[in-house]
Amino acid sequence: MSDQTLSDQANTAAENTAKKKPKGSESQLSLIARRIVYRVLRLIARMLCVLWFRIRVDGRHHVPSQGGGMLLSTHQSGLDPILVGLACNRNLNFLARSTLFRNPAFSLLLKTLDSIEIDRERGGLSGLREMLSRLRSGKVVLLFPEGTRTQDGAIGVVKPGFFPIAKRSDVPLIPVAIVGAFECMPKGSKWIFPKPIAVVFGKPIPPEDYRNWSEEQAVRAVATSLGDLYQRGKNSIEGTY
Repeated sequence: MSDQTLSDQANTAAENTAKKKPKGSESQLSLIARRIVYRVLRLIARMLCVLWFRIRVDGRHHVPSQGGGMLLSTHQSGLDPILVGLACNRNLNFLARSTLFRNPAFSLLLKTLDSIEIDRERGGLSGLREMLSRLRSGKVVLLFPEGTRTQDGAIGVVKPGFFPIAKRSDVPLIPVAIVGAFECMPKGSKWIFPKPIAVVFGKPIPPEDYRNWSEEQAVRAVATSLGDLYQRGKNSIEGTY
């Protein structure tokens, strides 16, 4: 999906979201059950990652305690959504491709974890609309602006696809760097190796700062922040930070 296409779809999604009539709210009992399951799974994931990866988390306080926010994370492995999710005290909303929802049991798990279904074959408009709706309703959404997992552990090229949604939702941008996950589970690997991992959150970029930026300015700011956070995480793993 090209960045121009994503930008156009973000605009369309915003218009459709504004016109969309609210559906019946989720039952309070169902919502509470999902929150409990999410927190239990997060606690289990935290304990496992502390034991297996000796995970280190820095800057967790940069994630706002309330209100919407867009987490922009480096993408090192298939573990990344779990790593960022367990590092946050707030429930995160994840993007997941529609093919992952074909298995009923896994689909239920994804929905419990507040995943947003993205149908790439059909352009992903409904997923973008849902993501925009959640951001505007005060939820936190995790995105990977590189678009794909790294091939060598280094940070890839940051793409501007996140920016149209950010401007429409008017939420802070919180950069996140994951370090060490590539060594634990390189792209294509079926094994998870017990190596140290660091997750580092950076200072949020408030909407009043980026509201009048160009895409190039936004990409440059996010890329610079991710680079700094990545080095901090690397130093932390190496014991020098």
